Amino acid sequence: MTTTAKNPNPPVLPLPAGAARIGVLAGAVLVITGTMMPWTWTSAYPGDLTVYGYPAELQVVTLVGALLTALFTLSGYGLRGLKWLTPAAKNAPVRLIALGTVGTVGYAMGSIAAELGGVVNLEPGAWISGIGGLIALVAALGLPTEVADEHPDPTLWQRLRTATKAPEAKRSAKELPAWVEIIVIAVSFAIGLYVFAYGIAAEAELFIGTLIATCFGAAAISKSGLLARLNHLTAKHRNVTMASAIVAAACFPFTQTDDTYALIGANILIFTTVALGLNIVVGLAGLLDLGYVAFLGVGAYAAALVSGAPTSSIGVQFPFWAAVLTGAGASLIFGVLIGAPTLRLRGDYLAIVTLGFGEIFRITMLNLNGNTGPDVTNGSNGIPNIPDLEFFGFNFGESHDLGGFTLGRPSNYFFLMLLVLVFVVLVFQRSGNSRIGRAWVAIREDETAATAMGINGFRVKLIAFALGATLAGVAGTVQAHLQSTVTPEQYQFANTVPPNSAFLLAAVILGGMGTISGPLIGAALLYLIPKKLEFLEELQLLLFGLALVLLMRFRPEGLVANKRAKLQFHETDQLDVPEQRLPENTVGATKAGA
Repeated sequence: MTTTAKNPNPPVLPLPAGAARIGVLAGAVLVITGTMMPWTWTSAYPGDLTVYGYPAELQVVTLVGALLTALFTLSGYGLRGLKWLTPAAKNAPVRLIALGTVGTVGYAMGSIAAELGGVVNLEPGAWISGIGGLIALVAALGLPTEVADEHPDPTLWQRLRTATKAPEAKRSAKELPAWVEIIVIAVSFAIGLYVFAYGIAAEAELFIGTLIATCFGAAAISKSGLLARLNHLTAKHRNVTMASAIVAAACFPFTQTDDTYALIGANILIFTTVALGLNIVVGLAGLLDLGYVAFLGVGAYAAALVSGAPTSSIGVQFPFWAAVLTGAGASLIFGVLIGAPTLRLRGDYLAIVTLGFGEIFRITMLNLNGNTGPDVTNGSNGIPNIPDLEFFGFNFGESHDLGGFTLGRPSNYFFLMLLVLVFVVLVFQRSGNSRIGRAWVAIREDETAATAMGINGFRVKLIAFALGATLAGVAGTVQAHLQSTVTPEQYQFANTVPPNSAFLLAAVILGGMGTISGPLIGAALLYLIPKKLEFLEELQLLLFGLALVLLMRFRPEGLVANKRAKLQFHETDQLDVPEQRLPENTVGATKAGA
């Protein structure tokens, strides 16, 4: 008698794979049909959700989710032209995108009912989309985990689609022409720019719905294997990837009609620049710095004092390049002065000392007010009315016309910070790949072993501390002129308005320590989400903490993790061993032998 093994990838619900796929497609069609109908009867709810045949705002987001659900489902059939959607040959993307679609529709229905006063304000279109989303989700749960496990034996169903059937074992990614790969990279960044611009200009209700759909959509793309394939292409064409990222970022101000959103974009670039500087200290060297925002403040105050502001106690006005050098130099000096006596500590002790330094800086800036100390920083009033930068006759405070577009003051500083960010990325990349960068990684992994191999741990850590402080000082120089004022309250350890030390550290850890794109993505999300959810007030930190718990539970290595982090956090993952049923005579013989 032969042994029989359990199916290692059973469906969540006991549904035949073919019926489940038909159910998913039927549910997606219902969702699409509902988006073409009104969801509410009044225009009092943000967005025009009262028109037949013309989806708007949350309906558009739901429509995209339903279309992706259908495409991922059809990809599982092995249809030609769609197989590239699921290179991993798994059905998890279908479940995730279906869940995201249901979440978006459910949020929209709940939001309409809450703002307008009950479910009676929901039109049939909302109910049709909601029911269709539930049908698609339930049917998606009936799919097996692996696409190849749906029909393990040759059947009539397989013979009917032999022309398009492609088992996972033969789904090898063919090499594309180089120009096609470059187009794929460019299109990917263009889609990212569109999603970011769409979300940053959205109202609170639309932003939350877009955030739900984007999170589940990103998870589905990751599970499908598309993200891994894109990472392979970007690693293969690094220069093209860098150029595409810069061009996409540079196009952002041209997508906005309101300077408010361009200002948010400029502040996001400041936050991401500082996060990347902290990534040198935390991600590469492994030094837990809880007072890093103080270096941003040192650079901002130094630049403000030499900016020619009316309230400056120095009363001088340096040109742009001298102001940048002043801010960077001041942060460098403070980094060395603070790091020299403290970097002999390790772990939690170093974290406590750096946390204390951050608070000492803030309190010192408060006391230098002429009453409790010398009159240098004007105390809690800070240094207001900082004049705008001017570089080679270009005034960053004035509007400029470019190609038919009028770029205001925030857009000017956005482009300046983009140049600063490119410089910081190059510094991070070059230093990380250098001899000193490898020494940082060695210190991070095992300082005792690195010291035994001849690495001067204290000197290496001090270089990381000083370099990170210098980059923060450069960003602080631009921040002081962008915000036109600096106050001590801007540089606390934790508050609801980033940048602060807690959010900076979270951006590095959540984005992916030791990577370039990880902290950039993490910082952008951690700045934009609280900014859009200001109406929640006290609930912001509660939801932020809940999101941290969930992300650390399901993706502890961060959103963008290197191979070392993946091995570190998933080294105990084991392949499931199929249980086998022994023949009855074997079981009897075993018992008799016992």
